[in-house]
Amino acid sequence: MTDTGFSPDRIDTSRPHSARMYDWYLDGKDHYAVDADAAREVMRLLPGVKDIAWANREFMHRAARYVADRGVAQFLDVGTGIPTEPNLHQIVQDVTPSARVVYADNDPIVLRHAEALLQGRPEGRTAYLHADVREPEKIVEYAREHLDLTRPVGLSLIALLPFLTDERDPYGVVATLLEPLAPGSHLTISHITWEADPGVWEGIDAVYRSGGTELQARSAAEVTRFLDGLEICEPGVVTATRWYPEPGMRVRAEQPVYVAVARKP
Repeated sequence: MTDTGFSPDRIDTSRPHSARMYDWYLDGKDHYAVDADAAREVMRLLPGVKDIAWANREFMHRAARYVADRGVAQFLDVGTGIPTEPNLHQIVQDVTPSARVVYADNDPIVLRHAEALLQGRPEGRTAYLHADVREPEKIVEYAREHLDLTRPVGLSLIALLPFLTDERDPYGVVATLLEPLAPGSHLTISHITWEADPGVWEGIDAVYRSGGTELQARSAAEVTRFLDGLEICEPGVVTATRWYPEPGMRVRAEQPVYVAVARKP
């Protein structure tokens, strides 16, 4: 079963959008010329950006399975992005067919594809909310309608936190999302870092700002701060391809993106 919370009457194609640019990085087809142009400019500044996106995606696959294997059967994925199979619900429902998944994103084109593609197992449930992560209370309220927050939840924030600059209180946003979740819940994050090439990020930030989106890369210490009060699972805060690598990964070289899974005690 799939629910939605928004009707996409208009999609703004006059400016690039981060979700559609990410689709371009992943060799998808659900973007517009303005998104492709912006994404190519980012690739000019950061030639490995497609590998970064794929390393993020492959980490999500491994981490979702890792959390589901530990008995978590409910998931809240904020910053879903345009669906690229396998999606999170497909992975976790392979482990637990009755698993429930709530997706949230702020781009109407993501919702359009959510209605068509986010069809879960008959035993489970997938739901979608059109919302901005800067409204964490709204996301929690919607999640509460579809998930039992007295039981553990897997909160997934993949490639999302860089779009919360310090002025947006990113640590407070994450704390608000985590606060109502039961002990045993898990937080999964990934985050780009400037540490490998500090000079390039000013130009990349300018590209995203041209579409009205702010962007902030962070250090390992800043990324680790998102996990304050949680039990960080092994192997800790590491680059994406170093988190339990598996045979057959598309990207094996190290990428400038930190990842981690942590458990709420």
